[in-house]
Amino acid sequence: MTHAHVARIESGPKEAAEAARKVKPLTAMGDLLGLVLRSRAPGLRWRLTAALGLTLAGKVLGVLAPLLLGAAVNHLAKDRGPGAALGLGFAGLIIGWALIRFIAGAAPQARDAIFTPVAQAAQSRAAVETFAHALSMSIDYHQTKRTGALSRTIDRGARSVDFLIRSLIFNLGPTFIELIIAAGVLAKAYDWRFAATAVITILIYGAMTFAISDWRIGHRRALNEADSEAAGRAVDALINYETVKAFGAEDRAVAGYEWAMEVYNRAQIKATNSLNLLNAAQSAIMSLGLAIMALMAGVEAEAGRMGPGDVTASILILLGLYGPLNILGFAYREIRQSFIDMEAMLDLRRQLPEIAETANAVDLPPAREGQGGEVTFDQVSFRHGARSDGLMDVSFTAAPGTTVALVGPSGAGKTTLVRLALRMIDPQAGAVRIDGVDLRDLKSASLRRAVALVPQDVALFNDTLQSNIAFGRPDASQAEVMAAAEAAELTAFIDSLPDGMATKVGERGLKLSGGERQRVGLARALLADPRVLILDEATSALDSRTEAAIQATLRKARRGRTTLVVAHRLSTVADADEILVLRRGRIVERGSHDALLASGGEYAALWRKQTRDS
Repeated sequence: MTHAHVARIESGPKEAAEAARKVKPLTAMGDLLGLVLRSRAPGLRWRLTAALGLTLAGKVLGVLAPLLLGAAVNHLAKDRGPGAALGLGFAGLIIGWALIRFIAGAAPQARDAIFTPVAQAAQSRAAVETFAHALSMSIDYHQTKRTGALSRTIDRGARSVDFLIRSLIFNLGPTFIELIIAAGVLAKAYDWRFAATAVITILIYGAMTFAISDWRIGHRRALNEADSEAAGRAVDALINYETVKAFGAEDRAVAGYEWAMEVYNRAQIKATNSLNLLNAAQSAIMSLGLAIMALMAGVEAEAGRMGPGDVTASILILLGLYGPLNILGFAYREIRQSFIDMEAMLDLRRQLPEIAETANAVDLPPAREGQGGEVTFDQVSFRHGARSDGLMDVSFTAAPGTTVALVGPSGAGKTTLVRLALRMIDPQAGAVRIDGVDLRDLKSASLRRAVALVPQDVALFNDTLQSNIAFGRPDASQAEVMAAAEAAELTAFIDSLPDGMATKVGERGLKLSGGERQRVGLARALLADPRVLILDEATSALDSRTEAAIQATLRKARRGRTTLVVAHRLSTVADADEILVLRRGRIVERGSHDALLASGGEYAALWRKQTRDS
């Protein structure tokens, strides 16, 4: 980690202030309400209604309970009537007070039990929708994002939904309602000055809490930045641990993680100290408010305008308000933080994928029996922002059932052509078509069923061989999966494993060799039975004997389907129907293997070099 990078992380407070200004609570509340309505929670309406009713009932009873206790104390202090009647009246008031207090305390628990399915469903819906949106983003987006940081954004954003629902609906709103009720009760039962004292105390408390919390939000933002940085570095190193070990970079990886944790620790200390300051200020205001209320009640009691029970009740009402106020301070801080987390999630969801399905997208028409799809590149141009060269006016047609090879030096545009054929990117000019239909007009599911890729570096999931092969067609039978594995020359390997098809392949398939991973990728593609098969250096990690066997299998697999082959080793594409030679984004030669050799051009020179090296 560089010093400049650390400085960027530690500039969190400034970035936090900017982020806080970007947060629009009303917009976020609208999104929050939409999530609740889309949550598909069982009994959504009655649960929401019952939870709100229990919350309000608990707040009202919480204010009324001290009045009953005050009446009981006053009844006992008057000392009138026979002892039995006095005791019975006092006992009745105390029982009523205890019952109301119990109901007021139990109402939030009952509310939580009723509302939890709604909150959890909304949280799950937020996580699922954000995860789905992240997967819909283009390949360029994911190439610029850290997996660990993106995962944290989704996780924190989803958790913020649950907290915001509970805090805003069941904490802040009802607390203000309780304050209004308490002020009314104090003014009516005792004196307007008691209501004014309670309201002013809480207003000062709230203003101070909001002011310090707004200041603290910068520290919390810096803490989140440092947390995401540390998590991103840890995930990067763990995912790429082979590279780390191969270059003996364990100490560097640990040093970078340690540096990120030091930044996190400093941010955590700042956040904790500012929290302690806030708690101390809150305690001072609470104590001052209670002292004023107690003094006023004492003066009124001495003047004979209040009984001892009234003094007790007034203080208890203010103490009852302080309980939610303690949570209010925490809730406000966390609500602001949750808004930041939710804003990050919403920012992700507001980013539109570059590759999106149009509203009038169509399905690909059925392919002719025993034929593949026709792939057409019509004057296609595309240039990455980071490159000076790109594809320029590339045109060719791969007829149904034919094999077209793409060869050329690194950076010539072969991978870009593959991504265009898969519609991972769209051309900036021209069109790519399958069976006459522009890929931009196709439904994504229809395109994915029609095209399958075997990449140079096959990505496998940390699951069984069975699941990884069946990933291309999850509804395939066991026999079909085994047939695909056999076609990819995997049978002997699977038979040698103690758990066979149930063998776990490890993170990204690292328990398998490079050649084994490529064969699993080939089996996956064959099982999908596409009309267009794309082989991107699909045999580059295989030994010569296995490559020869796989090439024979591929020749069989290519029958009845159109195949695009990207290759550096020209011997693997010598039997292609047409070979396209690319250089700097243009097709400089095209033709069959024999015709290109006879022309003595760039392909012939490359062939001579490879055969001489061999």
